[in-house]
Amino acid sequence: MSFSALGLSDEIVRAVSEQGYTSPTPIQAQAVPAVLSGGDLMAGAQTGTGKTAGFTLPLLQRLASAPRNKINGQIPIRALILAPTRELAAQVEESVRLYGKYLPLSSACIFGGVGINPQISLLKRGVDILVATPGRLLDHMQQGTVNLQHVQILVLDEADRMLDMGFIRDIRKVLAVLPPKRQNLLFSATFADEIKKLADSLLTNPALIEVARRNSTVEVISQKLHPVDRDKKHPMLAHLIKTHQWKQVLVFTRTKHGANKLVEQLARDGISAMAIHGNKSQSARTKALAEFKDGKLTALIATDIAARGIDIDQLPHVVNYDLPNVPEDYVHRIGRTGRAGATGEAVSLVCIDERDMLHDIERFIKREIPVEVIPGFEPDPTAKPQPIQLRSGGGRHQNQGGGRGQRNAAPRKAGGGNAPTSAKPAQGQNQGQRSNGNAGQAAKPRNPANGAPNAGAGPRKPSRPQGPHGGNTGNGGGHHGQPRSQGQRNAGGGKPSALTHGGTRGK
Repeated sequence: MSFSALGLSDEIVRAVSEQGYTSPTPIQAQAVPAVLSGGDLMAGAQTGTGKTAGFTLPLLQRLASAPRNKINGQIPIRALILAPTRELAAQVEESVRLYGKYLPLSSACIFGGVGINPQISLLKRGVDILVATPGRLLDHMQQGTVNLQHVQILVLDEADRMLDMGFIRDIRKVLAVLPPKRQNLLFSATFADEIKKLADSLLTNPALIEVARRNSTVEVISQKLHPVDRDKKHPMLAHLIKTHQWKQVLVFTRTKHGANKLVEQLARDGISAMAIHGNKSQSARTKALAEFKDGKLTALIATDIAARGIDIDQLPHVVNYDLPNVPEDYVHRIGRTGRAGATGEAVSLVCIDERDMLHDIERFIKREIPVEVIPGFEPDPTAKPQPIQLRSGGGRHQNQGGGRGQRNAAPRKAGGGNAPTSAKPAQGQNQGQRSNGNAGQAAKPRNPANGAPNAGAGPRKPSRPQGPHGGNTGNGGGHHGQPRSQGQRNAGGGKPSALTHGGTRGK
């Protein structure tokens, strides 16, 4: 099937083909006609499936074919796209510009972490399509510098992540000022209970599309774990990079401090590395990502939220230096490799402290991760687990720098499958606390058909043909929920840990 067969205009098809894409991905093949019909849509699509093109292409078509009447001499905002982070917002707007280059439509992207006055000037000139993060959009609403009374199409991109990051109250404030008659498009990697609740209140008789198995992992990704003592993780990572001559590896740490420390350690080993997390300036994050994509950096060290804006075609290796304390994040992480039909490798360095996290992850993905002990790095069988500190930055519910206040996520049940429910945000936030971050230069959006640059999240992110879309990193955020107790982690049973048996799982 071609893009023109979907009912898209020659101008849009021309712009898409100039990016090298000829065939739509499954989400695009289903979403484009659904959006063009004018009805509401609820789409389940992991990052990396080409979902951004799934809504930007028909959105552009609908706006271009409708009357473009000025209000008081100004172009009104007719489409509003909300994204959870600065990087994703920037990438979505880049997609809008690329695919709408031959259309008489204008767009803008607003996010926090940068000065608001240039954005005010931009909005005064008028734009057809506004891409925004919730916190900064609220800033403009409170200052009366944005008019949303003429919005015809609303898109919530990565709605599950926005709820995870505590933006539900912000979203509801935005919804309250929008025209009641409009088209609503909701895209989410999962259909957790909170997402269904939001959809029920937002959508009217929506078309339902789900293009990937719920919580499925990427079959083309080779997964393995290496048991290792906590103080041997850095030497093991350096050993793996040098022994296997890895040229490009994305490494996940639990905290921002851990990411910075690992960069210094790898530098001493002669391995080029840079960190990307919420405490880094946007220019530093943009530079690190650009050098990594260009092959100038061997290792990019990232925290979970920051890595959401990384979308790199043909990324061969992902390493979980620290396991995430939220099982879904494991799937987000490993889904960054194995894209566009390529194979990928996901390696986890797991110490005794993380055995409960490992059990949660394996229950979540419904499979055991193969164990391989690296000679010379055999774990000490007498090692005792120590509690993992989750408050020191970089975790999923951690304030990633510039965060919109401290949002308290409810603790997750063992083996959880649903996103944590956010409690009320802290009071007294000032404008400088708002998170929705900063985008600097947007990475080139992923192409609709074969997953070009940039990295999303997923299985939420299977190997697949791609559409321009973003991944998203950034700030946003909240602080962590209370860690589960060991008893809670092992609720529902659990096998003895592979970590204390030289890599052989007890049954």
